[in-house]
Amino acid sequence: MPKVNLKGLGVALITPFTKEGSIDFDSLAVLIDFQLNNGADYIVALGTTAETPTLSTKEREQIVRFIVNRVQGKVPVLMGVGGNCTAELVDTLQTFDFSGISAILSVTPYHNKPTQEGLYRHYCALSQASPLPIILYNVPGRTGVNMTAETTLRIAHDCKNVIGTKEASGNLTQIKVIIDGAPDGFHVISGDDSVVTSVIEMGGIGVISVFANAFPKEMAKLVHSVFAGDAEKVAEKMAKNFNKLLHLMFVEGNPAGVKCLLNLKGMVQNELRLPLTPVSEETHRQIKKELSSLRV
Repeated sequence: MPKVNLKGLGVALITPFTKEGSIDFDSLAVLIDFQLNNGADYIVALGTTAETPTLSTKEREQIVRFIVNRVQGKVPVLMGVGGNCTAELVDTLQTFDFSGISAILSVTPYHNKPTQEGLYRHYCALSQASPLPIILYNVPGRTGVNMTAETTLRIAHDCKNVIGTKEASGNLTQIKVIIDGAPDGFHVISGDDSVVTSVIEMGGIGVISVFANAFPKEMAKLVHSVFAGDAEKVAEKMAKNFNKLLHLMFVEGNPAGVKCLLNLKGMVQNELRLPLTPVSEETHRQIKKELSSLRV
């Protein structure tokens, strides 16, 4: 099983669309280069932020190949392979061309709300099928089920190619239990931009960030300053500059907020695929106001 270093800043890339609704590969190229040139340590393709459920199988393959070719091995690329049908995911893991991909990010099954035993067996099946290391992804606010610390650690101890978890539960107590009980080689990654400092200080290895789509340099500086033990001033400046903008970015859901922000920066069209829609005029006005007042 190949080794992969996921310490630092990972960026959960959006999928830019044209006004006609097709994938905007020109904007995607600009966005990838923006991350690579401003401190991103790795890229996440086809995560939640990418509106992956609205993409066809062919489009997903095109996006992955495009990202891999654009990155050219400069940083690791993670690929989201998640869903609520274990057998279908096993088939994908056994048949997809993962060349250029460093690891799999797999969200807990959504909608059908499995038990903790069901989650354990699900990830055991994925582990047996996967040719690459797997990172778990716990985001109960989107899936309807929280994977407990006990279940996460059970998977970590029993499935040797499961090398970490992206924790977006918002529960710092749960995250601390996972960090303290993790076997060697299993790491915790923050799934929330707002708590990255706390998670790293507890022993986490970084963040998979939505906000970094628009501000990779600033997020990279924050993450790396925590590792250097010099985060206080950087975190204080980040909070002063970005707290309101960070709140506004999620007030009408992800990725509507960050797409609005990127559009205001002139990087992408403000287009989403149904059932997602752009933010309201009022939220757009507030994001624009906050962006214009930044001093970074």
